[in-house]
Formats: sequence, C-alpha cells, structure tokens
Amino acid sequence: MDFSECVKFANENPVTHIATTEGDQPRVRAFAMWFADETGFYYHTGTPKAVWRQLRENPKVELCFYAPGDAGKMMRVAGSVEFVEDAALKERLVKERPWLLQIGVTGPADPKLAVFRVAHGEAYFWTMEYNMREAEAPRVRF
Repeated sequence: MDFSECVKFANENPVTHIATTEGDQPRVRAFAMWFADETGFYYHTGTPKAVWRQLRENPKVELCFYAPGDAGKMMRVAGSVEFVEDAALKERLVKERPWLLQIGVTGPADPKLAVFRVAHGEAYFWTMEYNMREAEAPRVRF
C-alpha cells in the first residue's frame, strides 16, 4: 500500500469525520473534503467557527473516511493540520465552491476564509478483516 491509494480513496469518499479537541473534550464533525493529492488532504473552514479555533490551539486531528458500499471500509488518518496561506489556492477554492460567496465569504482574500491541509501523518485502512486486529493493519506514513 502507498499514499496514492489513500489519495484515491479520499477523493472517492470525500465526506470526512474530523476529530479535534477543545481542552479535554473531543469534538467530531463531518466535513466535505475539498481535494486530496500527493501534498495532502485539503479542507476549508471559517475563522469565526469553533473548529478553526480548536485547530489553531491544537493542530492534531484524526480523519475518518468511510466507503459504505465496500462492506464498511474506512480509512483513518492521524496527523496535524497546516493552515495554507496561498492566494492562488484560495482563488481556486472560491471558483470551485462558489456557494462560499452565498454564506458570507466576500472573496478569496476574506480573512474569514481559512484553508488547511493534513500533509504529514499516518494512514491505514480498516476493514472487517482487521476488526479484532486493528494494530496489524498496514500503515502508510506520508
């Protein structure tokens, strides 16, 4: 298994449950991943939101991608968030997701718009095969 398999799975199953922490309280919510490529898993959020604050205070996250049609196959990714300040990337985001302009974002330079990625970490696939042997599932470091 290599990282390209992880990228493919993420792009085919972009709904991601992201776990963060707030103090000692775990927080989980679903995100629609923007895209994944060889440089990581990309997302965006709003700076007024609690999740943005949680990620700034503790960038460690776990992502869970789920493919319901594949007997419940999941990919779990542990890593740290990096906020990306790239004007061209934000231009692309607003072009690909114009609905952002309908929810209060004024454009790619709006300080309320935050792009982040998980570029380094560890990923593995969970299937029923590894249900009782999770520690044995092959890992991919990226």
